[in-house]
Amino acid sequence: MMAPETSSDLLQVSHFSVDLYTARAALRPVDGVSYSVAPGETLAIVGESGSGKTVLNFAPLGLMPTGVVTDLSGSVLFDGQQLVGLPEPALRRIRGGKIGTIFQDPMSALNPALRIGRQIAEVAELHLGMTHAQAEARALDLLKLVRMSDPQARLRQYPHELSGGLRQRAMIAIAIAAEPRLLIADEPTTALDVTVQAQIIGLLKDLQRRLNTAIVLITHDMGVVASIAARVAVMYAGRLAEYGPVEQVLLTPRHPYTRGLIAALPSVDDAPGSPFRGLPGTPPVLGAPLPGCAFAPRCPQVIDICARQYPPLRGSGGPGPGAAVACHVVNARPSKEQAHA
Repeated sequence: MMAPETSSDLLQVSHFSVDLYTARAALRPVDGVSYSVAPGETLAIVGESGSGKTVLNFAPLGLMPTGVVTDLSGSVLFDGQQLVGLPEPALRRIRGGKIGTIFQDPMSALNPALRIGRQIAEVAELHLGMTHAQAEARALDLLKLVRMSDPQARLRQYPHELSGGLRQRAMIAIAIAAEPRLLIADEPTTALDVTVQAQIIGLLKDLQRRLNTAIVLITHDMGVVASIAARVAVMYAGRLAEYGPVEQVLLTPRHPYTRGLIAALPSVDDAPGSPFRGLPGTPPVLGAPLPGCAFAPRCPQVIDICARQYPPLRGSGGPGPGAAVACHVVNARPSKEQAHA
């Protein structure tokens, strides 16, 4: 079993599931997920598109598309407060205040009709009770904090007047305007060139040191995970496949899916024009919960039980030896300690 969460954790997610209902379908993109995040810690959640990463983090905050009905079960405790079942007015006080969000596409997340400075100032007015003048001054300070070039001029600009990297910095400034205790960053470096990606990750790390903000980083980029995270949760088809300290999960991955993701990464030794290395097959449609391991149809190590029985997450998810893994094959093997006993 995974190590239990402690009272010192800022975020405690336990056996959390999400069912989504639209006019056309019923889906379960998150199925019984548990993890925790301590103050000042970064947890990366990785997996292919459609694995449930974004829904896992945004559904408890009520940040779901219009026309989608959600049914949440399990527990999501933030700073001791239960988010599951919390009324929308109470969620609004938490969103943007105690919990900041950085969305994948800042162009669609930012208001195209408002200047950048006004969008930042509104958060300070709403959640910190600042006057108009105080909030405008804070907006300028925040643009300096996120190392925005010519911050005085940027205050008066609209989102379409900024480059992708500058829009992402503006999005970060809005997200931290109320000094949140937790920052949820959904693919914050997507569509940015490598140099700007490194700048954004460096900025997040610097802000975390200054503010002691916990970060949940949603990404598919293992390079980003290695550069910023302390722990990593690997998701597949709405469930956790592997969970533990980032060094152990990335350097000695145990789940076949994790190994496949890492093996698919480009290498400096690859010759120009080398074929793309990807995982064979495609993720399943997230309809009714699958009876066995969702990765079984794509797994090179599949055995009979994989299709019949869901593998529980076993091992230590905390700072102890080894990561927690949901795999019948891996968990059937004796550990090094048992082998040498």
